[in-house]
Amino acid sequence: MIIGIDGRAAYWYRGTGIGTYVYQLIYKQSQLDQYNHYYILIPKESDYSFIWGDNFHKTPVDNMRKDRFWEELEIKDVLLDRNVDLYHIPQNGIGMPKEKICPFVITLHDVIPITMPETVGPYYCKKFLDSIPEILDKSDAILTVSEFSKADICRELSLPEDKVFVSRLAAEDIYTPVDKSLARAYIREKYSIEDDFFLYVGGFNPRKNIKSLLLAFAYIKEKLKKSYKIVILGKQGKSYDDLVNLSHKLKINNDCIFTGFIPVDDMPFFYNAASVFVYPSLYEGFGLPVVESMACGTPVITSNITSLPEVVGDAAITLSPEDYEAIGDNMLQLVEDDKLYETMRIKALERAALYSWDKTVKDTIEVYKRVALP
Repeated sequence: MIIGIDGRAAYWYRGTGIGTYVYQLIYKQSQLDQYNHYYILIPKESDYSFIWGDNFHKTPVDNMRKDRFWEELEIKDVLLDRNVDLYHIPQNGIGMPKEKICPFVITLHDVIPITMPETVGPYYCKKFLDSIPEILDKSDAILTVSEFSKADICRELSLPEDKVFVSRLAAEDIYTPVDKSLARAYIREKYSIEDDFFLYVGGFNPRKNIKSLLLAFAYIKEKLKKSYKIVILGKQGKSYDDLVNLSHKLKINNDCIFTGFIPVDDMPFFYNAASVFVYPSLYEGFGLPVVESMACGTPVITSNITSLPEVVGDAAITLSPEDYEAIGDNMLQLVEDDKLYETMRIKALERAALYSWDKTVKDTIEVYKRVALP
């Protein structure tokens, strides 16, 4: 097969969920697939040095600009000149070409603009709702990241189940256990974080529900036997000011550390240095940060709704994301019960090992075959 892939997100959005997905998909395909030929469509003057192999061709495209990411791409000639058998658009179909001159595969990660529109920016929400009917009409197959997300997609978009295929995500290879004392020393030296800490990773969208973490910490702060901080990683976004105000109201502002953007290479040190990872999200298509934490052997507390129970199984503590007292009680128990902590650490590592990007790529190529070689 000759396969084209829209590779823009791997460069422009590396470090986000979709950026990580596109990066790892292409990277692992270039490692594992020596048979099929790939044309990776990329912006001009961008670094895609992670792609190699005689059958992988970096293909710069003139009209790729970040400020036009949401627009349809005019790449008819690019695809025709390379005789592609199919074209994969891995970021929810965004940028699908105007003309369909070969089969299209998309990865649709979730349908949050439909199920929780109040948590999505108005521009993206309108663009998604306006574009999705045509995207689905042009798509020959749809990949998604969990059985929960598949069920959501089929229900909300009235799609037959045999058109939607699950290809789960995984932690990148960099997420692996590191001696906690070494990880904490690194974090202390580079980021001046001295105390033990509870960690959150995953953006500031209101559906991420960081509020429940702050309420939980305030609830247990005086019960903790030693000093802890809450460390909240990520580019400060939509609900940042509200969270800062809440931390002041709860009188825990001196215990909350908002780091801002963290380079990908430093992320494993944060996961390893953390005492517990807390992820009280209200909605996830997959929830990659919980798997990254588990891969580092750091126990996880997360929500018992949407995809998260499917992803973590019994390897994390799951509970209502709105029940901040239950979240706090479990945070407290984990850091004070060594036996429970070790049990959850081992379960986390075992669960994370079930997911691999190699499997993601193999599942994806099977879908390519279904579409291009019927």
